[in-house]
Amino acid sequence: MKIDVLTLFPEVVHAYLKESIIGRAAERELVRVKVHNIRDYSSDKHKTVDDSPYGGGPGMVLKPEPIFEAFDKNDLWSGRKIFVSPQGNTLSHNITTRLSNEKHLVILCGHYEGIDQRVCDRMDEEISIGDYVISNGAVASTVLIDAVVRQIPEVLGNSESVEKDSFANGLLEYPQYTRPPVFRGEKVPEILLCGNHKKIEEWRREQSLRKTLERRPELLEKANLSHKDKLIIEKIKHTIL
Repeated sequence: MKIDVLTLFPEVVHAYLKESIIGRAAERELVRVKVHNIRDYSSDKHKTVDDSPYGGGPGMVLKPEPIFEAFDKNDLWSGRKIFVSPQGNTLSHNITTRLSNEKHLVILCGHYEGIDQRVCDRMDEEISIGDYVISNGAVASTVLIDAVVRQIPEVLGNSESVEKDSFANGLLEYPQYTRPPVFRGEKVPEILLCGNHKKIEEWRREQSLRKTLERRPELLEKANLSHKDKLIIEKIKHTIL
């Protein structure tokens, strides 16, 4: 996969990529990430990239010229063009799975009060990492890249790990334990030490359903639940009421 990132803060993206799973994936040539500084494509001597909005209002808006220039000079229009924005569709496992199948992603990072709408109109989609606002889109772009790249085959080296992530099957992940079996008086559940893999999987499924019911019950409406799952949920409801 090829990923191009357009931002005013390339050092933010570079720093993250260097220390992350994505950096290791790049070393193995599973993904290629190139970061473009939007300011480099400004045509005036002051490298201006923003201006006050027409109609008045607070803050500044990113100008269209340097962004279009960056797309033109790097032949980026043919990629899947994504604008990371608080107004976009909320990032989800389904979105990252879909994007992991793309050959070329172009991620445009917002800043200030927004970006000229003529740029937004040329994007394929807008994506938000949550219902809140952060200082700039460079941070949001690293979240998006990480969530997408880790789903590319061979990046993690263990497809089962991805398949059992929270949200991968519509549910939150079950609790995890490791050695020692007893720590400060707290014991690892006996079921995990029994060696019976069928019983362990049943316990994990029940714990996954319980955690989802307690923390994100709305996810259960879209999850692919079996008849047995539904019976377990009803049983759990009686224990937490």
